[in-house]
Order: sequence, then C-alpha cells, then structure tokens
Amino acid sequence: MSKKSPEKCEKTHSLSRRSFLRTSALAAGAATVGAGAATVGAPAIVRAQNLNERLNLALIGVGGRAVGNWNALHTENVVALCDVNEVNLNAASKRAPEAKRYTDFRKLYDNAADFDAVVVTTCEHTHAFATLPALQLGKHVYCEKPLTYNIWEARVIREAAREAKVATQMGTQIHAGDNYRRVVELIQSGSIGPVREAHVWVSRAWGWHPSEAEAEAAKDIVVTLDRPAATEPVPDGLHWDLWLGPAPARPFNGVYVPGPKWYRWWDFGNGTMSDLGSHWIDLAFWALKLDYPRTIEAQGPPPHPELAPASMQVTYGYGARGDMPPVKVSWYQGTNKPALWKEGAIPNWGDGVLFVGDKGMVLSNYGKHVLLPEDTFKDFQPPEPFIPASLGHHAEWVHACKTGEATTCNFEYAGMLTEANHLGNVAYRVGKKLEWDPVNLRVTNAPEAERFIRREYRDGWKLA
Repeated sequence: MSKKSPEKCEKTHSLSRRSFLRTSALAAGAATVGAGAATVGAPAIVRAQNLNERLNLALIGVGGRAVGNWNALHTENVVALCDVNEVNLNAASKRAPEAKRYTDFRKLYDNAADFDAVVVTTCEHTHAFATLPALQLGKHVYCEKPLTYNIWEARVIREAAREAKVATQMGTQIHAGDNYRRVVELIQSGSIGPVREAHVWVSRAWGWHPSEAEAEAAKDIVVTLDRPAATEPVPDGLHWDLWLGPAPARPFNGVYVPGPKWYRWWDFGNGTMSDLGSHWIDLAFWALKLDYPRTIEAQGPPPHPELAPASMQVTYGYGARGDMPPVKVSWYQGTNKPALWKEGAIPNWGDGVLFVGDKGMVLSNYGKHVLLPEDTFKDFQPPEPFIPASLGHHAEWVHACKTGEATTCNFEYAGMLTEANHLGNVAYRVGKKLEWDPVNLRVTNAPEAERFIRREYRDGWKLA
C-alpha cells in the first residue's frame, strides 16, 4: 500500500439501516474533542463546562474489572447500572441504591436522558453494541479494551465517535504512566537513531495449548478440547441469552464464564493478542506514530477452530511515517520470545518492548526502561520532557467530558490500535502473510480472511 494522505484512507462502507463510514480524515494520532462538542445536542454538562458539577454515569457491566473503573470514577454520580448477571447487579446496587437497574443495555438507552456518559465494561464481543448507541445519542464513552470484537466494528466505532464529537477513552490505563511518556520522548527525539524494528512480548500463556502438559506448565486452565457438548445449568441470576448477545448461540457451560474464561474462545474474544496487545503494543504504536500495517505475518501452532492460542507471534510491516523510516513490529506471546532475548543479548524481562535503532536500543516495561548497550549510554542525558503528565487515565476522560479537551486513548487512536491487533489474529487464523488494504477493509491476497474481519450476528442483533 502506498503512503496516502488521510483524506484518501477512508471509503464508504455500508451498515445495516445507515452508513457510518463516509469519506473523512483518519488521523493516526490523537483526535481532540474540539469546540464542536459544546453544541446543541451535547450533554448539558459539556455546554455548561462546570468542573464542579458531577457527571451522571451509566455503568454497563458492573462486576470484575468494572469495580476498578467505578473506583477510579468515584467522584462522579452513578445513576444507572446494567449487568446480565443479577448477582453483580445486586452487589452494585448496594453501592448506588438510587441507580436504575437493567439487565439489557438496549433498554438502558430507552432512558438516555438520565445520564451524560457511559462506562462499558462488558465482555469483548458486546463492546461495540454497548458503545455505539451512546455515541449516536451524543454521550461520552469510556470502553474497556479491546475496543471492539473485530476490525469492522473498530472502524464503525471510530467513525461514529468522530461524528459524535464527544469525549472517548479506551481502557489502556498504562498509557497514562510517566514511564511510557519518557520512552516515547526518547524514540521521537532520535536518542537511538531511526528505529527500523521493534519487538513486543508478554509471557501470559492463556488459551489453547497443543497438549495438557503445556497447559499445566503454563498454570493455565486446561482447555485443549473442542466446544463442550454438555449443557450445564445456568447459574442463578445469569441471563445467558443476553450474555451471548450477538455471538452464535450455544448451551451454557462453565468453561465460558466467569471471566476471563470467555476470552480464550474465538466467538467471544480474541485471546492475548487483542487483550494485552492493547497495553503493550500501545507503546510502540505511540512512539513510532504507527497507522495501518502494510503486511501482517503470524507463526504458531495450527489454529484451533474454537480457541485462541496461548503462544504465537506476529510481524507487522509498516511504511514510512513522516521522517520515520519503514519499520517491522513483532509481537510474541506465551513461550515465544525475540531472538535477541533468547540469545541473551538483552535482559530477559518477562514482558517488554524493545526498540532497535541505528544508534542503540531502548528496552521498556510498564514501570521502567533502559538504554542499551548500557556502556554506550552511561553519560547519556535524556531530552527535556515534552509530553505533559496525565491527570490520570480515568481523570482525563472525566475532565474531557466537562471541558471538551482531548483524551490520550480516544477512539480514533484506540480504534486504529485495535484494528492492528486484530489483524495479527487474522493472519494467524488464515495462515499466510497478509497484504492489507485499509481503505476497503480487505486482505487483497486472501479473500478467506473476510469472515474474520466482519461476522454475521445472531438474529435480533444489529450494529446500526
């Protein structure tokens, strides 16, 4: 794919009942929530720009990870609670007894005047369905990662967010940390010269293992079999049909819930690639100003039809971006690691991001980084910080809701990162090196990839 101007990187794609994907700029960097947010139709809290007034929040998903999000947003006013599991809903109601309760988020939106903003902490396969109505109604949205279940959904959400001009944020909490900012400054100021390759690895080995021995060694749930045929009783309070949402119907079985069991199954999630990729590839995406990969190639065990792999790796080929040269970005999960790691040429950190430049390397994890070889950089003086400190990942979203200012993991940026992460799984499942056409959301050399880019939804569910 030749380097194109942003205006040429989008075409019209049809959706059921209406078209969201009209020709418009797809900026690779962060999109601000500009003055257009303070217009008629935007929530009153934005028009008033009153920092002391509390947001009225609707929480979709109130168990598990949602508790952490709620704790981080404790300064705001929760007016609506939704969860397909009434056990979670009952527990949440004790904390917000005046909040309205729902088990179906579609019904929550029938009372949209009650709230200003929505926090989506559902399973991956329902993220887009819980998020899109909020954007269409002009509500601010915080959504957990990965932003969507597949590539097509990510593009739909990006376009809808751009049209809505509201404050959006994906739950890539580590993006707010100072360590990531300092690494981005090192790379973008040329401290190690032009970067031509980057490597990202995580040691989590959740998913399908070729043998039970490998699963046990990884201390993972042993899921080496096909979809279970047995039907188990649905736990009290769980609305299984609502939990399935747009995914293909199947009988209840305890291998799917509670989380994070579901994340291993292709019908509901995309495994470690899309989950931890949101956190770890984020650093490379940010520092290297990445946009759309031209090619994607994956390696791993033969794909399982039902389960995402525990171990695999992907290499993305990106073109030049401004004054940055073409770069290869490689992802490794589980037992897979970069050659430099295996050879002992770098510290054997369990998880890390390595930038390889013409003048040296930068190795980082969540909380620290080091320039390599250390002797070469012993007298190195880092550049003066030029990326401001974050207010806090959740706090900056709240601030943006009230002021119209920007967030750092808005859906423009997060949607593009999500597309790239999902492409890694598509390459793995197709089993060949992919040539990606981002304008038409199409793999030009593998039409069989289409079913992994967009899927048919269960009757009664439409993304429109």
